Amino acid sequence: MLRYLSGRLGQSLILLFIVSLIGFFVLSLAPGGPLSQFALSPGMTQEQMDRVAEQMGLNRPIIVQYFDWLTSMLAGDWGTSYRDQQPVLTIIADHLFATMLLMGTATAIAVTVGTTVGIWSAVRRGSVFDYTTTVLAMVALSIPTFWFGLIAIYIFSLELGWLPAGNMYTVGDGSIGDYAVHLILPALVLALVDVAVWSRYMRTATLNVINQDFVRTARAKGLPNRRILFKHIVGNALVPMITLAGLQLPVVLGGALVTETVFTWPGMGRLFLDSLGYSDYPVVMGLLMASAMLVLIGNLAADLIVAVVDPRVRLS
Repeated sequence: MLRYLSGRLGQSLILLFIVSLIGFFVLSLAPGGPLSQFALSPGMTQEQMDRVAEQMGLNRPIIVQYFDWLTSMLAGDWGTSYRDQQPVLTIIADHLFATMLLMGTATAIAVTVGTTVGIWSAVRRGSVFDYTTTVLAMVALSIPTFWFGLIAIYIFSLELGWLPAGNMYTVGDGSIGDYAVHLILPALVLALVDVAVWSRYMRTATLNVINQDFVRTARAKGLPNRRILFKHIVGNALVPMITLAGLQLPVVLGGALVTETVFTWPGMGRLFLDSLGYSDYPVVMGLLMASAMLVLIGNLAADLIVAVVDPRVRLS
């Protein structure tokens, strides 16, 4: 186990280095750059622009800038925002809770609904329920998330007036109930595509287990169908779903970026787009690294959980 962990940690560090290297150099190729915001200031001369570039360290070779940034990040200093003049870690921490709340709620909905639908689709294979859920899953996977968000706002906020159209809370309120009401629409929209994925994978995993010999043996012994379903079939079918949870994490993060923008949710996704618009590259790099770390941690945790719950898995 320790050998496996050390190997995975080494791979994760290499991947983080590659992500940081590619991200830093891609941002350096973006038109305008961080100085574009200063160029819009009235009366800004080239001499003043050069002075600002020197103060920000942007006049040095790009490879020197990268290794200076990497050294500072490893020391715990992720840089300072060009826009707000605040530490990048502080800005990310201020937005992290909103994203974790949205992603956690959406994932809970997706897992609960998706696994339930997938199990019953497999048990009732070929039924009207099975065909209906298959068609709905294909529709959910084919339509962009932002379209679902806009339709949800139009129906439930503008037409019916049941739910707020955006933001995380009402100014002056901030109660738990107020947070919950604002969370409903973005969480459901973010969970929609994930429900389709979970239901399809769970259906396939359940069908694979149903055809196993031990299930036929349990039926031959006369065990009740409900016991066979929940003890033998579902328990074994859920094991590969743990791996799916790790693989879906980057998908949920990408969906959160779109959902937070549509619903003006103050999380990391919206912060990422705002920072790109202001060419606030230290914050963009910080968010890129934080997202990569979350994905790697999620995948490692999923692999370890599979190894614990399934004794057939051997870590090497």
